[in-house]
Amino acid sequence: MTKVLFYCLIKPLSYLPYSVLYAISDVLYVVIYYIIPYRKKVVLENLMNSFPDKNKSTINSICKKFYTHLCDLIVESVKLFSITDLEISKRFTVVNPTFLQTYFEANKSVLLVGGHYNNWEMLAAGISKQVPHDAVALYSKLSNVFFDKKMKTSRSAFGLRMVTTKESFDYFKEQYETPRMTIFGADQSPTYSKSVHWTTFLNQETAVALGTERFARKYHLPVVYGTIAKLSRGHYTLTFHRLCDNPEETKDGEITEMHTRLLEQQILAEPQYWLWTHKRWKRKNKE
Repeated sequence: MTKVLFYCLIKPLSYLPYSVLYAISDVLYVVIYYIIPYRKKVVLENLMNSFPDKNKSTINSICKKFYTHLCDLIVESVKLFSITDLEISKRFTVVNPTFLQTYFEANKSVLLVGGHYNNWEMLAAGISKQVPHDAVALYSKLSNVFFDKKMKTSRSAFGLRMVTTKESFDYFKEQYETPRMTIFGADQSPTYSKSVHWTTFLNQETAVALGTERFARKYHLPVVYGTIAKLSRGHYTLTFHRLCDNPEETKDGEITEMHTRLLEQQILAEPQYWLWTHKRWKRKNKE
């Protein structure tokens, strides 16, 4: 059934021009916001808990803007199954690509950390040819084997290497010649099997996975934060920010606090672009 869905619907849709895809996005918004609400209860609860000082009207306004963006994100992700190299280079650009050059010339690998903010799928498709390092992304493997393979192929079409989180320990032990930039998404709710850093994030007690910090400190890797901005429908930019050059000199939780605070600043400025459908706070502090 999944193969039929992909080859009979998703793949053909990916060949449509953006103008048509955004018309589909507008219709999809009506469906998943008004007719068959998709996780609307989760979104509203997350927003109310994150912005307790905002009134109901403001919360509803953010909610609607989020669903508009979510529908754009869905059709933009579909487009990535057939997008060309030239098209992706026009729609996703790195504002300061030379930022990494100093690290590269020093033969220094780096960690790039960020959140599920704006279009991270565009980042996966478009980043490899805009940075000097070999780009590698850590990801959680999908339960559906077929879609996991297709998603991995889509994300790695233009040079990005995909490594599952289960393979991460072996990956960091590898020998390599060209410096690497390893990408972490650090804003998902960690399972109880993972050790975490507890902090206050968006007015809520929040568990943050320590993966970025632990690998940075263990392998002495500088940490860079990536800010994705949405210029218009289907057009995004990425800006690098220096987070920490000497992670081994930091205290426990310090790097995690740094990237959590930067993500929080983004969300507070433009909350509609974060992934509010995610059950971010399902892990409670029982330790």
